[in-house]
Amino acid sequence: MTTLDIRGLRLRLPHTARPVLDGVDLAVGPRETVALVGESGSGKTLTSRTVLRLLPEGAVAEGTVEVAGQDVLTMTAKELRDLRTRTAAMVFQDPRAAINPLRRIGDFLTESVVLNKVLTSAAAEARAVELLEAVGLTSAALRRYPSQVSGGMLQRVMIAGSLMGDPKLLLADEPTTALDVTTQAEVVSLLGDMRERFGTALLFVTHDLGLAAAISDRVSVMYAGRIVESGPAAELFAHPRHPYTKALLDSTPDPDAPPGRLTAIEGQPPDLREELSGCPFAPRCVLATAVCTEQAPQAAPAPGNPAHTAACHHSDRLGTRLEGETVDA
Repeated sequence: MTTLDIRGLRLRLPHTARPVLDGVDLAVGPRETVALVGESGSGKTLTSRTVLRLLPEGAVAEGTVEVAGQDVLTMTAKELRDLRTRTAAMVFQDPRAAINPLRRIGDFLTESVVLNKVLTSAAAEARAVELLEAVGLTSAALRRYPSQVSGGMLQRVMIAGSLMGDPKLLLADEPTTALDVTTQAEVVSLLGDMRERFGTALLFVTHDLGLAAAISDRVSVMYAGRIVESGPAAELFAHPRHPYTKALLDSTPDPDAPPGRLTAIEGQPPDLREELSGCPFAPRCVLATAVCTEQAPQAAPAPGNPAHTAACHHSDRLGTRLEGETVDA
């Protein structure tokens, strides 16, 4: 059974002219890591938060979001509490904003599972010690306040806390953004270790393609609330089939590249206050033709590789075009 199965997810917010998530299809299997990548504002975080139904006020969601076979969008309040305590958990981007600074770390780790009667107080404390040791900390952290540990240590606490209920699915929302490069690598390695040790499926949200390549089995690329490309990580990074994916890869800094100006994606993402027609990336795409502005492309598999899909009218021509070259309509 697929641990996470999102089909046709549309999410509307008040005062917007179009859905902020528009027909998202995404799946994560047991012990699998799927990276969700894209620019800020593409809808990555909202997608992950929808899995726990942590939605902004006034949001209206349509489609299906199944976790371990249960549809999150139709759950009662009690079922949602059980989901968030036992089945799925999230590692937030900023641990200092997610952990109460007035409570000890031990309280943060044990409170939810005790209140929801998942574990007794004694069992919860034993589990907390076990998980702290698994993430490289000692039981002494239980007695400390968040302000008494570093950002990297606090993110380790956040990861330990997310595993307290032994969830089947872990949602990591840019968990390394506020950390230095060395600590980023440690946290990414730790998440991989936790997946193997506890058998957890992992949805890893990031704008860092290097991190996505390091941790993921598969990658989904999001733009303007849509999945524009999806496939095995090695294949997608080696042979991107959507111009947006290629533009992201081209704009990634390369320390071995000759000196010069960094490559950037020209233009801006589409405004939520304006409706979209055709491909949302068309105004910024060097391959765009008339059909791109008139007709929204559907996801299609790569020749010989049905697991690698792209929603682009010109995906078969991407590898033959030069940067900056245009195609006649």
